[in-house]
Amino acid sequence: MAGPTILGPDGKPLARPRASALAGESMTPWDGADVYGQHTAGWNPLLWSPDVEINQYRDRLVSRVRDLVRNDGWASGTVTRILDAAIGGEFRPVAKPDYRALAALSGNAGFDHVWADEFGRAVDAAWRTWADDPGRYCDAGRRLTFTQQARVAFRHKLVDGDALALVLWLPERMGPGRARYATSLQLIDPDRLSNPAQAYDTETCRGGVEIDRYGAAVAYHIRRAHQGDWFAAAQAVSWERVAREDEFGRARVVHDFEHDRAGQHRGGAGIFTPVLTRLKMLIKYDSTELDAAIINALLAAYIESPFDPALVGEALGEGEGLSAYQEQRAGFHQERGLRLNGARIPTLFPGEKINAVAASRPVSNFADFESAVLRNVAAGAGVAEQTVSQDWSRTNYSSARAALLEAWKTMSRRRADFGAGFASPARTAWLEEEFDRAELPLPGGEVPDFIEARGAYSRCRWMGPGRGWVDPTAEKTGSVIGMDAGLSTLEMEAAENVGVPWEELLEQRALELKRFDELGIPRPEWAGQLTATQAAKKPEAQ
Repeated sequence: MAGPTILGPDGKPLARPRASALAGESMTPWDGADVYGQHTAGWNPLLWSPDVEINQYRDRLVSRVRDLVRNDGWASGTVTRILDAAIGGEFRPVAKPDYRALAALSGNAGFDHVWADEFGRAVDAAWRTWADDPGRYCDAGRRLTFTQQARVAFRHKLVDGDALALVLWLPERMGPGRARYATSLQLIDPDRLSNPAQAYDTETCRGGVEIDRYGAAVAYHIRRAHQGDWFAAAQAVSWERVAREDEFGRARVVHDFEHDRAGQHRGGAGIFTPVLTRLKMLIKYDSTELDAAIINALLAAYIESPFDPALVGEALGEGEGLSAYQEQRAGFHQERGLRLNGARIPTLFPGEKINAVAASRPVSNFADFESAVLRNVAAGAGVAEQTVSQDWSRTNYSSARAALLEAWKTMSRRRADFGAGFASPARTAWLEEEFDRAELPLPGGEVPDFIEARGAYSRCRWMGPGRGWVDPTAEKTGSVIGMDAGLSTLEMEAAENVGVPWEELLEQRALELKRFDELGIPRPEWAGQLTATQAAKKPEAQ
């Protein structure tokens, strides 16, 4: 019987491959495009658009990744390390208003670097009163500070692929002893973002994101309750359409995800998607080796007898001789309890012999295999191998610093992307309200309204924890040399290595030196030399 006929684009049967092609010789200019080679013959992935590629498999992938993060220490630890490095315990903006753009827009020379510094200090102070309010009014649920909200949102982005929040206006909460601002942020589980009635994607609605003809998001369709909330079943099948922004451009929905392809409107399934299968295989292998090791530890030795009561009895019948033998064995083991200095002396009945269980688990190459898989996981997650394994035993200073520097690049980019995609839109909405209070310093004369120059007024840089040091002495010396050579600044070094604004460092240092002088304690070496004026005023401190 003849096999199937494969037709080409012209409708005519394709020519059968030559024998040389069947033998492994490539029939195309690129080996990777060969359809007959033994390594590529069955490799025919579909060419899908980003939304089709992601949305139809998103729920399955996310549920599997979450299961890994919940139950596997490697995955959970990796997410924790990234969160600690990118967000940490304090995630805050440093205002950097674009005074040059404001000056050009308004023709007002009062927009200069002096004003920018004053304005930035005032904005940062006002931000702290909102973001760190003990009443937690920055959170619609009144549970988290802004840093804690950012950490949860960034965790969603790492694990689920999306970070999603609503910017709410809640003036009813304002009042003495209550909220100072009406702006509030409500985190939304990305699972709730979906097409109404779970409909298929359309030209204008992809994975719950409604788009215009240019692909820009104009609205989001959000379930009123999570589909897993059995106690809110009615709301779980009801969707709310929320516009991306109001008529004045104020954000109402904040949606951030990792953009991998043009035309993408939802995030994938987080950082573990490329290594999901390998990590699951490692978990199974690890559990199997652990189970085998436990069994070997519990069963140390066994006694072998020429007769077994059950099996031999069934085969030969219960004869009096065999029964008598088994009874004598049982009595022998009950009566014999010889000990020498507290240690029992084993004695065996005639015909018995003792055997030891050889503990051969884990297998000799288990550690190497585990290390190889964890390197693959680390590469896919964009972190150093040691960050995943927490094993620094085979690492020296040079290799550790090289690995951490590479990981720092990825972490810095992730922090900057999250700041631009999630944190800054929320801050800009808050800053608009702060402008309406008319408490911020502005130069005299004509100044642009906030709506006219939203980007220039709200420009900032997001700061998280510092990178730290592997060798503090050598690396701090290098920082000083860089600043002396003009290749770095105190602002850059303080932000990158310590995670603290340089102004706070100088202000704190001034307070400490002043206290040294007040107490009559000689200034330490790190305080530097006194100026001539200082020396004249405080000769006792020299």
